[in-house]
Parts: sequence; C-alpha cells; structure tokens
Amino acid sequence: MVDMEKGSLSRRDFLRVTAGAASTLAVMSAIPAVSYGAAKAGTANIKAISLAECQALSPVDMANKSVLVKESYQFLLATSREISDAKLRGAVTEIIENPVPKVAAQYTAAGDREKLRKELLANGLLQESVTAENLLPPLPAAGRKPQPFESAPGSGYASHHSYPGGLPVHTALNVRSSLGLYNGYINTDALYLDKDVVIAAQLLHDLHKPWVFQWQDDASSLPEFTIAGTGAHHILSIAESIYRGLPAKVIVAQASAHDNPGTPEEEARVVNYLKAGAIIAGKDPVRLGLLAAGGKTIPLPRAIETFVTNLGDHDWVISVPAVKWAIPLLENIAKSDYKLSDRDLQGKPFYSFRNYVFSQLTIMGVHQLNFSQGEKAVREAVRNLVVPV
Repeated sequence: MVDMEKGSLSRRDFLRVTAGAASTLAVMSAIPAVSYGAAKAGTANIKAISLAECQALSPVDMANKSVLVKESYQFLLATSREISDAKLRGAVTEIIENPVPKVAAQYTAAGDREKLRKELLANGLLQESVTAENLLPPLPAAGRKPQPFESAPGSGYASHHSYPGGLPVHTALNVRSSLGLYNGYINTDALYLDKDVVIAAQLLHDLHKPWVFQWQDDASSLPEFTIAGTGAHHILSIAESIYRGLPAKVIVAQASAHDNPGTPEEEARVVNYLKAGAIIAGKDPVRLGLLAAGGKTIPLPRAIETFVTNLGDHDWVISVPAVKWAIPLLENIAKSDYKLSDRDLQGKPFYSFRNYVFSQLTIMGVHQLNFSQGEKAVREAVRNLVVPV
C-alpha cells in the first residue's frame, strides 16, 4: 500500500494505482452494487438511539447492529467454505471464525520477545526504536482471540475502514475483486487459476488486524508499528499462516498483497515480508518453498494468483482518501447536531459516535452519499441513527 501521508505518488506507485483501479473497474460490472440506498434499507428497521446509548455501545455491539457488516462477514464465511481442499478450507474458516494468534504462544516470555527482536534487527527487518515490550500487540489469554474478526477495524484509526466491522467489509470487497479477476482470466484468456489460492490468500491477507488493531478505552484502535518496512499486521498475518502450516503458494500470494512482485524493487520487499514472517514463525522460508533457492526472489516462475491478490487489495486507492473527507464532515455534524466540543472530538465522546455511524453506513457509504446528494443527506442519515441533542 502506498503511504498516502507522504504526498505525491512516484511513477511506480502511479502505475500500481492505475493498474489496481483499472482491474477493479473491470470487475465491478459483474458485482452487484451496494449503494447508500442499500445501506439506508439496512438501517430502516433500526430505531434511532440516543447519543448516550450510542457512546455506551461496545465495538462488538456496533458490528452486530450493522446489516452491512454482518452481510460482509457471512459472505466471507460462505466463500471460505467454497475452498475445495478440505484441509485448507478448515484452516481458513477457523481463522475467520476464531482469529487466535497461535504464533504468539512462542513469545509469552520477555526473553523470547527480546531474542526475536534481536534476530529481526540483525536481518535489517526492524527499527531500533522497537522494544521487546512493544514488539507484539497485547497478548490475549492462551487460546483466546483478542476480538472477533467481525468487530475489527479495516486499518489504523486514521486510515481506511477504521470502524467496528471495517475488516470484514474491506476483506469482502477484496475477495469480490479477486474473484472478478479470477473469472476475467477465464473468460478473456482461458486461464484457469487456482481458485483455492485466490480465495484463501485474500481472505487471510489481513488476518491479524483483530490482534494489531485492538479497541482501546477511548474508542480508538491501537497504533501500529512497522516490521520489514510495512505495517506489523501484514508480517504477523504472514507469520501466522506459516506457523499454522498453510500451503506455500497461499502464503506467497498473501505476502504479495501490499507489493507487486513483478518488479525487482517491490519483489525485494515481498521477500523481506516472507523472511520476517518466517523468523517470527521460527521456520526456514527457503525450505518451506516460500522463496526460491538463494532466498532472493519468490518461487519461480511467479504464479499469477500472487498478482491477483495484489490487484485485489487496491480499494485503498479511494478508501484511504475517503476517510480523510468523511471524518471532518462527521465532526461538523457532531458539533452542530450533538453539541460535541472541540475537546470531545479528540476522545471517546466523538470516537464512539464516529464508530457507530461508520459501522452502520460505512465510510464509503458516507462519502458516496455526500457526493451524490450532499451534506444535508448525510446529516439526515446520521440523525436516523442517533437522535440529535
């Protein structure tokens, strides 16, 4: 993913953006559109609640009240059950239903985390500022998930799908995009790709966002640090797949979600992601077939399914800027209709309100409504969810 905070796109990043956008446009004609009308229909039977009631809801409560979140999550489960390989199907479905960080069992002791830290540092895969204490997100009790998959945000609190249930919504669109590409290659090039890999890699590409982006007391999510130059969620997700013994072709495709291994520069990043994930999982990436002999590239020749996963994870092209536009709009509504102060906007009073509204309408739904009908329509939609003060 391009860092949208850093300003203009490079030529390489521009090509990634346009390629991803073109692929998404090409497949969207085969995917039923979800408009604000659908979102409004989904909330039509939900009684508007008070601001106090809204602020008292947990992230799980908010996700459970959302028609769009529930539909996305059920779609993910249904699609996981389409995987033909029984062992892979079972592993993927288990993770979606119960995202326990099993790989973390190796690092319950501070000494083990420090040893891991030193190994990542020695391989140039970690910044010196990361300590053993914050190397991993807070660990849940043994065998417990940090939160349900369906209540997790789709990214950090200032980025795409940053609301309870954003993860299943984000993942559902990615899976639909990837399946559109899968069908496009059949219908256009008569290429029959490995559908199991296409589905599994995309379903699992963000599997540890429930662990990394745990909800905090102020209703924001935990901040994320980087490993191997990318968000920790990506590396920890790869590590989990390696630790659980998933097929190499699935893991390589999963690892390529953030970068295109078709160029030497970006393939080097994917190689580092796989190396970091393998170190955390305690495995040899070459021996497992995650890297070619010598460890310089992914396995050769490069599988098309790997690139389908990368192209399928390009919704950020619009969903990242959309959150930058939607939050100020909702802040204005919160101040005028719900009497929240500037101070409230920086903490739980607004964050919980924001989480509820976005979980019910989605950030993309709010942006599209503002684009198509204007701020007045957004205000009306919010009032239908939360009674003005």
